[in-house]
Amino acid sequence: MSVPTATPFTATVLGSARIGPNRELKKATEAYWAGRLDRARLEAVATQLRAETWSRQHSAGLDSIPVGTFSFYDQILDTAVMLGALPPRVEGITDDLDRYFAAARGTDDVAPLEMTKWFDTNYHYLVPEIGPDTTFRLDATKILAEVAQARELGIPARPVVVGPLTFLLLSKPVDGQGSLLDRVDELVPLYQDLFAQLAGTGVDWVQVDEPALVRDLDDATLDAVGRVYRALSQAHERPALLVASYFGSLGAALDKLAHTAIEGIAVDLVAGTSEGIAGLPALADKLIVAGVVDGRNVWRTDLERALSSLATLFGSTAAVVVSSSCSLLHVPYTIEAEPGLDESLRSRLAFGDEKITEIVALSKALRGGRDAVSEELEASRAAAQVRASDPRLRNDRIRGVLASLSSKRTRTPADRRREIQRGHLDLPLLPTTTIGSYPQTTRIRVARTALRKGEIDRTEYVQRMRDEIAEVVALQEKLGLDVLVHGEPERNDMVQYFAEQLDGFFATENGWVQSYGSRCVRPPILYGDVARHAPMTVDWITYAQSLTDKPVKGMLTGPVTILAWSFVRDDQPLAETADQIALAIRDETVDLQAAGVRIIQVDEPALRELLPLRAAEHADYLKWAVGAFRLATSGVADSTQIHTHLCYSEFGEVIEAIAELDADVTSIEAARSHMEVLDDLNAVGFDLGVGPGVYDIHSPRVPSEAEIAESLREALRAVPAERLWVNPDCGLKTRRTEEVTASLTNLVAAAATVRAELGN
Repeated sequence: MSVPTATPFTATVLGSARIGPNRELKKATEAYWAGRLDRARLEAVATQLRAETWSRQHSAGLDSIPVGTFSFYDQILDTAVMLGALPPRVEGITDDLDRYFAAARGTDDVAPLEMTKWFDTNYHYLVPEIGPDTTFRLDATKILAEVAQARELGIPARPVVVGPLTFLLLSKPVDGQGSLLDRVDELVPLYQDLFAQLAGTGVDWVQVDEPALVRDLDDATLDAVGRVYRALSQAHERPALLVASYFGSLGAALDKLAHTAIEGIAVDLVAGTSEGIAGLPALADKLIVAGVVDGRNVWRTDLERALSSLATLFGSTAAVVVSSSCSLLHVPYTIEAEPGLDESLRSRLAFGDEKITEIVALSKALRGGRDAVSEELEASRAAAQVRASDPRLRNDRIRGVLASLSSKRTRTPADRRREIQRGHLDLPLLPTTTIGSYPQTTRIRVARTALRKGEIDRTEYVQRMRDEIAEVVALQEKLGLDVLVHGEPERNDMVQYFAEQLDGFFATENGWVQSYGSRCVRPPILYGDVARHAPMTVDWITYAQSLTDKPVKGMLTGPVTILAWSFVRDDQPLAETADQIALAIRDETVDLQAAGVRIIQVDEPALRELLPLRAAEHADYLKWAVGAFRLATSGVADSTQIHTHLCYSEFGEVIEAIAELDADVTSIEAARSHMEVLDDLNAVGFDLGVGPGVYDIHSPRVPSEAEIAESLREALRAVPAERLWVNPDCGLKTRRTEEVTASLTNLVAAAATVRAELGN
């Protein structure tokens, strides 16, 4: 075995944001898809972004830079390409980049891969499909090219790849493929070959990401951990191996990894703990990369506490490196892009660049003592004192109201509500609807920008949004949909819109993070007690309702999703914060009902997302998450129909909780997974209304009438017609109007066809 002497390093991060500080990659990629930018220019933008990211990190003081975390769409899709595991249906596309994007987004003729949440984050990854005919083969082109670019720039590059266990554990078996873990030994030679090629370029460390190992693992998986990493660490030509975990503690997998010849292990000491490290003699010769700076939230690190956490590792390991707890993919680039922050809040926050500064300071303190960073430590203490004294952290009125409502989380039994609503709404069999948003047109974006710059006043902006609503309502009536929406033109984002109107939140101007592909969001910062002062949606919904005799849904975001898609305060339990948000949403549902709105949708797409990674913690989370939703929706009369929406998660583990939400109608992602979720719902006795998505809105392809009709027939094999709704998978804001019009035309026609079949 020939392992180069690994250059020691002291400060690093596990990965980087890649969209660009000004969303340069998003804009370039979308221009490429639209045919406005050629491949060479797209790749030039990517090359420049990588160079700027690496150089900024190196200049800030990091002495090992992760290379390979850049992606045009998704790192798991990149791994599928690297391992030759793209689905056969894209093989006929000759251009490799277009083939890649076809797997991600689909085409008119090719369905995309499924998409689901990356562990318990709001990032989405594409799910590889592995069948018996999948033949793994290595294509190291991407990672080798990025390493070469970094080395030309003089960057101390540490290549990063997704590990074989995580890749298989996150993939989907298809076409009769059995357990994917049985195929892990096929991947070992490919990774050995990859590591040999990387060693040949002169790199001395490679990071192998295995976040799947922080979940509950059975004995077979734990055995595979030891077997795979013994084989990889015994390879003849390789760099030093750093196996990286994040989002929790490694548990039993730590012992398995420790008893192999790998050189380093990265551990998350924010979501996980240092428990087990000090008492494991096998770690004595390992480098431990200690994730003490939170890579997922935006609060400033308590440097004294972080140093205490680092101190527990000394004497138990060969060396300690200071790091982020996970990739910085999940936080904005820099707080310097937020001029609207008040100084009290600014002093408590750290975005990506600021977190790197904290990592470097902690590394200096480890090696030079606290005196080396006395100013940084004092600033950290001062920020904590400012935060503790902020009066916005506590609203006694809200806390009192919540105490009085603590037991008011139930409605009349569902079968009774169903009878009342049937007469109240008079809807046809298989009612058609959409999830909420319609395309965010250029007119909408121009108006929003003009308002922000002061070029138009609020009155003019409201009129322009009303014009958009009128157009969307007219389109839906022309298409023949049964239950309409107002299209949400006034909403920049389904969470930020509400955060801007609630006490306790700060909405950023430029705090963009990647959700999937080119989709970026600005999670608001939830820093204090939440309170609503006035109705947030009533004027928009009642205006839309005035334009039509058909019911228009009130559209709200649920408490768990607002919580999940915000940077949340960490000074009180999540359950308390969720109930505060739920109270605000409850008040809004009551006001909508009073204004004559008969259907109210409270979206909870993040219900599965926040589920803890360890089963032992599931019950407590689901209890308060379901309780918050029911608090938000139990203030209305039986005649008001409550809808909810869930999407892009593996729902099996929360299927009972979905039923316990007690929504009258649940719309749920089902197109990419071919209605599989319906069997899960039936297994727990779900007997409420359900709208399984019949076409995938995250792809530009327009589904045919026949395709949608067949999806409905498939759904009817699991759900009786009187409970089945017809709708897309998700909101339509990211699609073009012509795509939406064509798709919904086919949806309405398919529903009519299947209705006629039922009548016959």
